[in-house]
Amino acid sequence: MHKLPVEKRIQILGLLVEGSSLRSISRAADVSINTVTKLLVDAGTVCTSFHDEKVRDVRAKRVQCDEIWSFRHSKAKNVPEHKRGEAGDLWTWTGLEADSYLIISWTVGGRDSSYAMTFMDDLRSRLADCVQLTTDGHRAYLEAVEGAFGSDLDHAMLVKLYGESPEAEKRYSPAECIGARKPRIEGNPNLADVTTSYTERHNVTMRMHMRCFTRLTNAFSKKIDHHRHSLALYFVWYNWIRLHKAHRMTPAMAVGLTDRLMDMGDIVRLIDDTEMKATIQARSALFAASQSN
Repeated sequence: MHKLPVEKRIQILGLLVEGSSLRSISRAADVSINTVTKLLVDAGTVCTSFHDEKVRDVRAKRVQCDEIWSFRHSKAKNVPEHKRGEAGDLWTWTGLEADSYLIISWTVGGRDSSYAMTFMDDLRSRLADCVQLTTDGHRAYLEAVEGAFGSDLDHAMLVKLYGESPEAEKRYSPAECIGARKPRIEGNPNLADVTTSYTERHNVTMRMHMRCFTRLTNAFSKKIDHHRHSLALYFVWYNWIRLHKAHRMTPAMAVGLTDRLMDMGDIVRLIDDTEMKATIQARSALFAASQSN
């Protein structure tokens, strides 16, 4: 089977996390869009496994959580009847460590309590210690945080208060924030650290580096699996490859998960290693079947 050179695959992966669309990458790299899509799927698959294995026992003190909106196929209000359940709004839940900026956990789906519980359970499984957790005022967090952590954390909400906004500004901008409340939910959180500023700033970074999050374009996700693959690739790049200007190292290095700077070549090697293992397993199964016959 023909395989792209390593340098070409590194180029494509680099463009994927720099906000380029699949079609623009196919033109820039002079490959078919199917080739770009397959590489995205392969990279997303290995990056999902890599994140799940490596981001464990994180020694965090302050964690901020938020949700960022996107959609597949069409916005919820425009979903045709025959696409119900296959299209509409998507929410990406993220848990960010406020000192290293590491993305500890992420979940894609709806914005209801079931996804909140899934997200919080995963976040709890990756933390080594009790943390101070800040969430926004979304009510789904209340039951989800209690179910995942019990009383083993300090939890506060940042509830922003908004005034009215002119009609012309309602489409993509929230109304003017006129204040905020910081209710204690569990434990004894330090109110000076109750903020979602870092995770909200990271939402901007996500929109800049993944084309499917760019508003007012036709680059939105058509399939949820491809959306998840884009996120998996992005989060490994963000955590392990991209140097953060604040501390001049990757978030994974800053939090102590590694002392080594990764690059896109490492992701290509992960893809190749996974394909090789799959080939060996398939041949072993075929040989075992032939021997039994």
